[in-house]
Amino acid sequence: MFLTLGLRVLSLSRTFSTSAVASFPKLKTHQGAKKRWKAISSGAFKRAKAGHSHLNVSKRPDRKNRLSQLAYSSPTQTAILKKAMPYS
Repeated sequence: MFLTLGLRVLSLSRTFSTSAVASFPKLKTHQGAKKRWKAISSGAFKRAKAGHSHLNVSKRPDRKNRLSQLAYSSPTQTAILKKAMPYS
């Protein structure tokens, strides 16, 4: 649809933003990493240690205490996890 005003021709067709096109394709988050790791404010990641849920009778108390603490990602792991979880 065009509208003529004197010598000017104005187009009334809708223009669409192209900003969304630049971000394609969308990146998928690795589901296993999402379930195990949480991002912290420093940019690193934290996780719970495995082996604290069952068969605890044969484990020493100091070992159970260590297993209940958090584990943090090393710099190498952080680089891998940032690719695996791009939106965290």
